[in-house]
Amino acid sequence: MRVGFGTTVLARARSGGGVDGIGSYTWELGKALQTQGNVQIVPVGFGACCGEETFPGTAASVELQSYVRHALMAAFSPLAWPGEKALLPHVDLFHATDHLVPRLPHIPVVATLMDAIPLSHPQWIRTSLAKQKAWLWRRSGRWADHVITISEYSRKEIVKYFGIDAERITSIPLGVHERFFDPIDAGFCDELVKRLALPEQFFLFVGTLQPRKNLERALDAHGSLPEALQRNVPLVIVGREGWSSEGVVARMNDPHAGRNVRWLRHLPDIEMRALMQSATALVFPSLCEGFGLPVVEAFASGLPVITSNTTSLPEVAGDAALLVDPESAGDIAQAMYDVARDDALASRLRQAGVQRARRFTWQACAEETLTVYERIVR
Repeated sequence: MRVGFGTTVLARARSGGGVDGIGSYTWELGKALQTQGNVQIVPVGFGACCGEETFPGTAASVELQSYVRHALMAAFSPLAWPGEKALLPHVDLFHATDHLVPRLPHIPVVATLMDAIPLSHPQWIRTSLAKQKAWLWRRSGRWADHVITISEYSRKEIVKYFGIDAERITSIPLGVHERFFDPIDAGFCDELVKRLALPEQFFLFVGTLQPRKNLERALDAHGSLPEALQRNVPLVIVGREGWSSEGVVARMNDPHAGRNVRWLRHLPDIEMRALMQSATALVFPSLCEGFGLPVVEAFASGLPVITSNTTSLPEVAGDAALLVDPESAGDIAQAMYDVARDDALASRLRQAGVQRARRFTWQACAEETLTVYERIVR
């Protein structure tokens, strides 16, 4: 089966020097699909495209013109998508992995929609022409013959906000990369903790600084702990500034916060994984997630997890994490106190987390995705 594989977002991310989110999904799924044997990936890009350097052994890539202009034409007219003729000789199906969904009347289209957050919570989206982009995204999502999403929570949200029938949507969980399971040399971890001037114990928060990630309440929770516990187990934050982060940045930079809160902005991958293998617990009280991959990455690292009891997070975490009300700083603080003071609880969470993480593999993701392809093409 020849699968046109959307690589635009991945190509842009690679040229910009950093791959995460949708780009990472495209990369990991593409590599896993290549091991299936009965799939030939044809990288496709709208203005930017990956090829042999990203997916060795794939068919020649197909580069098409700008997505937005042609998507708007397709939304307002019955004209055929200009790039369809270029695709027809090369693909049996097109998979829009990166939210750039073309209208292709003669080629089956599968689209991955991670979540419906821009539609369900427009107050969290701050981009130019946000309303217009959300309208086009909703319309283009409905062009797909079938939709893949990453959790049952997201599946229900897509039904609600895109107006797509549930039968046309399949939930396929993300995978966690094997590197998160690999123990990092204890000497490296100790040296890193020492270089960052961290104590033996610390809480870890990971995520872009934006309102949805709920860092304000994590700070409130940590600040409500006994003073000695705050000092001995500081809150370490790893994440770049996002929109509307001025208040939380000012709070972290407040000299009165002292050494109880540390903001590290960004770390190289190996240092990030070393911190996950050294921390006391991941504090991830997000207000809304389509999946919540940092939770599974922490599980794989053997790190106890405190996360929200809402949206997709209970579905992903199962009984391997402490689930809290993300709108209650007191609930978050109690979980932080418990995991820092109860060694038996921390040990149970570490063991349960590793076992839970083993359920989320890119190979399983690829196999389930291939099943969708076969159902659509037959």
